[in-house]
Amino acid sequence: MSSMVRAAVHTVAVTCLALGLSSCSEAVDQVDKAVDTTYEVTYEVTGKNIDSIDFHGGGGKAMEPKADSVSKPKLPWKKTVTLRGIMPAAVMPVAADPEGSQVTCKIVYEGKVLDEQSAKGLVSAGGCTAASPITE
Repeated sequence: MSSMVRAAVHTVAVTCLALGLSSCSEAVDQVDKAVDTTYEVTYEVTGKNIDSIDFHGGGGKAMEPKADSVSKPKLPWKKTVTLRGIMPAAVMPVAADPEGSQVTCKIVYEGKVLDEQSAKGLVSAGGCTAASPITE
């Protein structure tokens, strides 16, 4: 991790501890603007009977990422997105069929799997999330 990113993340942590949660959001926004590095992740979803997939598509702020959605996706589903700064990667498949649903989601960055989860039955929470790899 570069010294600029390390210093920015450290500053956010110290500021959040010193000022409390309300000021923490403002500090995170300032760091997110300062750390303007972008990165690409690929979301992958496999399984059956998935009604929709929600995912962070790259818009919004680090603490309030814009969620995009696709309804009735053709599986297997794959989407590459560009995220910025300290924004986390996240993908959440949703299924309403408690009997016949199964899903595996995956977040891949530069060929490395950052997170992978599998579930059967009613899948409406969880999914896959990963911290921004530029903060590591």
